[in-house]
Amino acid sequence: MPHLVEQKLRKLGYELPTPPPAVAAYIPVITTGNLVMTSGQLPFIGKELPFKGKVGSDLSEEDGANAARLCALNALAQIKAAIGDLDRVQQIVRVEGYVQSASGFHAQPQVINGASLLIGEAFGDKGKHTRIAVGVSELPMNASVELVIWASVEHEINE
Repeated sequence: MPHLVEQKLRKLGYELPTPPPAVAAYIPVITTGNLVMTSGQLPFIGKELPFKGKVGSDLSEEDGANAARLCALNALAQIKAAIGDLDRVQQIVRVEGYVQSASGFHAQPQVINGASLLIGEAFGDKGKHTRIAVGVSELPMNASVELVIWASVEHEINE
């Protein structure tokens, strides 16, 4: 298999990380039928969480978008672990983004665009998705962003 999605990511300067382990009592990704859903992914680089705090006070909007990109890469790594090859993705169905926001910060859509734009560049039309971008007062481990991705794949997953 040519791994076209991963090739596109590499051309953009990104490499899929090792999928982060769960940090509590849940599984990081689940499949049912032809759907794959990740648990909330934080902006980990290895075991480091570089973007901590509230966007709009501790971090800039740009920092938040960078954190959202890291979350997306971690989510895509989870999806790859579940289905074997990102080229099997038929459609990115939904992105759910949660931004730990300072009081008065209202640019959550621009922050989650960090993930959405990366997904669009990697998957083309298959990356067009529905989305939610929500501001929250706190996130696990003081992460600035948490992201969930839903994807459909070509065929039912028999694993």
